[in-house]
Amino acid sequence: MSVEQCKDKLIDKQAIKHLAILLAIALVIGIYLIITTVLISKDGVFYIERAQQFMSDPIGIIKNHPPGYPFLILVTHKCASVLSDDSSVFIWIYSAQSVTLLCRLLALVPLYFMGKLLVGSKNSFSALLILIFLPFPSKTVCDVVREWPYLLFLSTGFFFLLWTAISRKWWLFGLVGLSCGLGYWIRSESLQILVYGFLWGGLGLLRPKLWGLSRWKVIAAVGLLLLGFTMSASPYMRCLGRIVPHRVIRTMRIFSFNELSDKTDSQIANANGLCSNSAGIISGNVLKALGEIFKKIGETMMWFFVPFLFIGLWAYFRQGVRYEYSVLVTAFILVNLAMIVLRYCYIQPLVSQRWTLPLVVVIVFYVPVGLQIVGNWLNNKCNQDKEKAVITEDKRFSWFVILFLVGVGICIPKLLRPVGIDKSGYKDTAKWLRDNTGKKEVVVVPDKRIAFYADRKRLRMENSNNSMGGYYRVELVEGDQESGEVSYWVNQRRKKKKVVVSRGSEM
Repeated sequence: MSVEQCKDKLIDKQAIKHLAILLAIALVIGIYLIITTVLISKDGVFYIERAQQFMSDPIGIIKNHPPGYPFLILVTHKCASVLSDDSSVFIWIYSAQSVTLLCRLLALVPLYFMGKLLVGSKNSFSALLILIFLPFPSKTVCDVVREWPYLLFLSTGFFFLLWTAISRKWWLFGLVGLSCGLGYWIRSESLQILVYGFLWGGLGLLRPKLWGLSRWKVIAAVGLLLLGFTMSASPYMRCLGRIVPHRVIRTMRIFSFNELSDKTDSQIANANGLCSNSAGIISGNVLKALGEIFKKIGETMMWFFVPFLFIGLWAYFRQGVRYEYSVLVTAFILVNLAMIVLRYCYIQPLVSQRWTLPLVVVIVFYVPVGLQIVGNWLNNKCNQDKEKAVITEDKRFSWFVILFLVGVGICIPKLLRPVGIDKSGYKDTAKWLRDNTGKKEVVVVPDKRIAFYADRKRLRMENSNNSMGGYYRVELVEGDQESGEVSYWVNQRRKKKKVVVSRGSEM
């Protein structure tokens, strides 16, 4: 298959129409969610504060955390400052939300063409419509987190990988490496694109006839992959002083027994004793991790779409797909599962919906396949008359539309709920502090978002005491006690509590 043929199949009037509809709907939903946002996430505050510090200490920011997303926020804020003289914290928030929304809109383009390669244009369009209406992926824009900037480069790199694998144009592998390198500035997990590229190259060396390329071309393709990655990621790696992320190094050390050489014989004996039970412990943790992953994916897909997902996956791979697609998609799913499981077992026993989002944006393409299968089955069930057994495509599609609309209808109430509405008391408290305290005053807060929205210096509750305190202390209390200067209600861990502001001791 030539590049020209790929272009003819990928870019046509229908693709442009589909993308225009997807981008318009995603833009409207994104603007609505940004306007109605009550409170951003704690991680959002972290990224904005890093963007604010970027100009004064760029090397320090780069060494401590991937700088791509804070840098994008800073650039967007600079552009917004040209149009407005307002330097309030809300300009920073809107700048961060805007650049995240832009990344989400741009990510829909490679995702659409990826889906078109995998399941066809209609299914790709339907899958991305479902993804747009799913509440959690949409609301990550307002939370000011780096998921969509990361997914933009991850999906772009993976699409180029699929495209070059079927077109046999090995020199386009440089674009895969370039996307991987740019994504590395956002999140170190973007390095997985290199893994898929090496997998493709390894299979090409083992079975050159199957891939349709000579071994020399496969070697050249892998070289271009590394060249593209190095060109885009080398400035970051030079500042960082290493290629492999610190988190990966820490995980790899867990599997090493080198550190045991500095321990006593009794410590080594104890370690060996623990190793005898490690297989059972690890297998149990793996099962727990997989259970949590399934739970988070189900919550993200509102559970309604989960049965259709498994039906679609089963039918899609059962009917026989292109070898390139089956290998690369399977590798993508397994690598992302492995990263989450390793993190759960060895770093932090927790699975976040944000970590499973890359899995969701790939497997969501198989949901419309399942919807069509179930729709056709329901259609045949409802038509008992043998003379009406011949069913038109319009009739079959109507059942698909019904199931699709039911799923979207389940999503809309949660989608339209303002982000952070249950913590509106935090924002009210911040407004009171902003209006009733001096710019240089320090507040002791249980949640950094209160001080961030108030634009005041902060101390965390555990880092303060009654003797040092702050000019004002913000605390979470239970019951109806009326104490302090002002109080507001919030939902804290599914319990209704009151945010109380009281005057502290003098600094």
